[in-house]
Amino acid sequence: MRFALIWSEAASGLRRNLSMVISVILVTFISLTFVGSAILMQMQIGQMKGYWYDRAQVAVYMCTATDSSTTCTGSDASQQQINAVKAELASPALSKYIKKSTFENHAAVYSEFKKQFKNNPVADYVTPDLLNQTFWISLHDPNQSAVIVQAVSSMAGVQSVTDQRQYLDQIFSMLNVASFTAIAIAVVMLIAAALLIATTIRLSAFSRRRELGIMRLVGASNRFIQTPFVLEGIFAAVVGSLLAGGATVGIVKFFVQGYLAKNAGVVMNFVTVSDAAVVVPILLLAGVLVAGIASNIAISRYLRV
Repeated sequence: MRFALIWSEAASGLRRNLSMVISVILVTFISLTFVGSAILMQMQIGQMKGYWYDRAQVAVYMCTATDSSTTCTGSDASQQQINAVKAELASPALSKYIKKSTFENHAAVYSEFKKQFKNNPVADYVTPDLLNQTFWISLHDPNQSAVIVQAVSSMAGVQSVTDQRQYLDQIFSMLNVASFTAIAIAVVMLIAAALLIATTIRLSAFSRRRELGIMRLVGASNRFIQTPFVLEGIFAAVVGSLLAGGATVGIVKFFVQGYLAKNAGVVMNFVTVSDAAVVVPILLLAGVLVAGIASNIAISRYLRV
């Protein structure tokens, strides 16, 4: 009977402040959707790192006639210099690190360039001799690329040696900034939700100040008086959290899996509905904690007044 009375009081408070409750639900929903999106983005970044870092290659660019670096002599890399680099890569000191090594001459590099810049006017002004002949090297462990860079970069005929991971790091840094921005917005929205919950609880308590006074006179404990108000805040936050969880799953199912995975043009792993399902309990727990703490602080302060 005591438990039923508490729920009855909570339901009464929800009916009396329906518009404020809806506001709490919406703010919680929006803020936790940002949280869920940020978590999913971090999951996606982790999967992308694992996929692309394993496939990142070391590129050894040979000199062209227009290069003026210290290892170039103002002429195209000679066949002798190319053979020297090839022999160095096949040496026992380096071959144990290399999974695969391929060489592209001017014609092959130009053909790939034409594919990448198809319908781009710049392709009409580029000739094969302006493009670097290149060794593409795949490593057993991409973290050991420094060994290749150190061994080959100072050889005659080598313009530069580039680890593709440095470009990936820049991309992932931008993605991390976007993820942290989403988290920052979510934190601001959660603070707004907590303040709105606290305001709602205080207004609900004020509208029932007569009932609260009677309950105090008959000896009701503070905990008994506070519990219905805390439940009101938690109920609104739970509804908002469930909506945010549904939105998170929907984003993955219909946008990531339904659109990106089919139209991205690359074969890679994207976050799945199973990953999104793991996020839902986190959002629910976050909503309950924010609402519970805000509601408890608000009603405790009101009862002390």
